[in-house]
Amino acid sequence: MKKIKRILAVVGVILLVGLYLSTLVFALIGSPDAMNWFKASIVATVIVPALLWAYTMIYRLLKNHYSAKDEK
Repeated sequence: MKKIKRILAVVGVILLVGLYLSTLVFALIGSPDAMNWFKASIVATVIVPALLWAYTMIYRLLKNHYSAKDEK
């Protein structure tokens, strides 16, 4: 479980850093899409960790469910 959590955490960090960097680049070059990237970064700052937490919770519940079913 710890290995999966670490992998998911690294994936989440890579996604967020990529969004932040793209937002910065688009803002520096004066792109008209810079504000949209900024909004996407703000939303992703909340959504990505929440989705990763939900994924680990579902994985833990399914793992316990199937292991309990196998014991019976």
